[in-house]
Amino acid sequence: MVQQHQLTVMRAIALCFKPFLKPEEALIYTNLGRTQFSKKCEEYGVYKSNSGYFKKEDLDRMLSGMSLIQETAANMVIGARKKASHQASAND
Repeated sequence: MVQQHQLTVMRAIALCFKPFLKPEEALIYTNLGRTQFSKKCEEYGVYKSNSGYFKKEDLDRMLSGMSLIQETAANMVIGARKKASHQASAND
C-alpha cells in the first residue's frame, strides 16, 4: 500500500513531465500563491487554453523571466542578423 507522503511525491514528480497543467497543478509547479500567480500570468501574457489548462512551456518561459513579446523580439533580431549576413556573403 502506498503511503500518503509517497503519493504526494509521486504526484509532484508527475507534474514535471506533463505538457499541460491544471490551475492547481500550475500553482504547485510555479511555487506561487494564487494572487502572485495571476499577476505574473497577466504580466507575461500566460493564459489558460480553451480546455482550462496552462501550457507548461509558457509557465517555464514566465518563470525564466522571458515574456512572449521579448522572445518574439529577440527572434526577429536574430532573423534580421542572419538575413543581413546572408546578403553580405551573397554580395561578395
